[in-house]
Amino acid sequence: MTTWPVHLQVLPIVIPLMAGGAMLLLKESEHKIRVSLAILSTTAQLATAVALLYLAAGGVPGLWRHDIGSYALGGWPAPFGIVMVVDRLAAVMLTLNATLGLCVLVYACARWDRAGAHFHPLFQFLLMGLNGAFLTGDLFNLFVFFEILLAASYGLMLHGSGAARVGTGLHYVVVNLLASLLLLIGIAVAYGTTGTLNLADMAMRASRLTSTHRHLFDAGMAILGTGFLAKAAAWPLNFWLPGAYASACAPVAAAFAIMTKVGIYALLRLESLLPPPQASTAFRGQWMFAIGIATLIFGTLGLLTTRQIPRLAAYCIIISAGTLLAALGMPGIMLTGPALYYLVVSVLAAAAFFLLAEMVERTQPFGANLLAVSQEAFDLGEADPDAPTYEEAGVAIPAALVFLGLTFAACALLLSGLPPLSGFIAKFALLSTLLHPPGGTATSWNAWLLFATLLVSGLAAVVALCRAGVQLFWGTDTITVPRLHPAEAAPVAVLVAVCIALTVWAEPALVYLEDTALSLDHPSDYIDAVLAPRGAAVPGAGAQSQ
Repeated sequence: MTTWPVHLQVLPIVIPLMAGGAMLLLKESEHKIRVSLAILSTTAQLATAVALLYLAAGGVPGLWRHDIGSYALGGWPAPFGIVMVVDRLAAVMLTLNATLGLCVLVYACARWDRAGAHFHPLFQFLLMGLNGAFLTGDLFNLFVFFEILLAASYGLMLHGSGAARVGTGLHYVVVNLLASLLLLIGIAVAYGTTGTLNLADMAMRASRLTSTHRHLFDAGMAILGTGFLAKAAAWPLNFWLPGAYASACAPVAAAFAIMTKVGIYALLRLESLLPPPQASTAFRGQWMFAIGIATLIFGTLGLLTTRQIPRLAAYCIIISAGTLLAALGMPGIMLTGPALYYLVVSVLAAAAFFLLAEMVERTQPFGANLLAVSQEAFDLGEADPDAPTYEEAGVAIPAALVFLGLTFAACALLLSGLPPLSGFIAKFALLSTLLHPPGGTATSWNAWLLFATLLVSGLAAVVALCRAGVQLFWGTDTITVPRLHPAEAAPVAVLVAVCIALTVWAEPALVYLEDTALSLDHPSDYIDAVLAPRGAAVPGAGAQSQ
């Protein structure tokens, strides 16, 4: 049997860890070496993620139990040691993260990585934390990787200069520290009641808890779920997001497009491993559905009340979080497959929109040199009053305004869910499942509520984005033709092209994600893949799929 692919499971953590550590040993003057190392590291992560996506789909029969890979660090088997687990869901998230990370990195290398210190090592540690959160099979290490990615995000949020960035960045730090405290409390309660931190082992032990301990365990899970909801930008815990994301520099905001989805991933992972009655209401049913609807409404109102492009993109992030929470918490109807497709499209589209927003702002007549203060602070060159402005810097690409207009229209279609792009397919898959639930059951009031809210949020997105587009491209006679660096235009084009590819090959993508959703309905496979390698039987594993 081929055994070499088994070591791929740990590479998404090891590669950025080693690359980031090596960059810290390099001087700021060795910028080209840092850039080359960053590009090489992120490309290797993408190649590894694609390979894991192939293996999780059964590409090498017999390599993994149930096509779920379990990697025991140090050779210590679960539940005593730390394990990294790759299933279809983890592989999808790894691939999405690596694709987004490579595009954002190329964009940042055009100029933004020099607006502050240590951008590249912080970015690699951010990727490491995200990859680790998707891979870990241990609840405490999920918290550890959360803290790694958050620590890196704090530095990236403050990357550059400006009072607004510092102010909103401090709000971001405080809210996430409080959410991390909730996670730590929830983890402590879960460990105190079950005696384990391994997710697979916890799922088994939770089913055998006595009534008193089970209530305490559910309370711990509720606290844990609240922390994840705060990190997923759920209402009313998302007041920090619009200002923080809008004030961050463009590549950082684009990279953060996936960060709210880590909280949703954690909720989905725990919900799939803790079937009723052990699952807390924080992970399943009416509460999660109601929070998702409230988040959707909040994001919709925010879209209609702002005209700034970065804030529009931030509210689109909130709308996507609300849509996913409501869909995954929908009582009686399984929307996991369409929701995962929507997750992928919304992350790519929102990231492209954040990058595009910064380039579009250069067309405004009163644009300022956004890097002037940073250049002086980091000694990147003497200020010259006759030097070209930020809009004049870079290498011009042909028909810059045409490129900006077309990509803006594509992002508007994707984010609002209008045909013919993949945003429409994602919304249509959700809406059609709501109207025609599996099994021929009648459409519930909750389904009609989500149906109406999705339509209203889409209409609001159309109004807000069309209004912004008209104001930007036709609202003034003194529009400036920007000079766009190819390294800035190419990542946006690639992100939009991936969304177009998801339109052309929507069927295989939806089939893969539907199979991913079905695999989550069989937690016994996950438990068996993680615990069986220790050489003992897994009692009760089959009951978990009931």
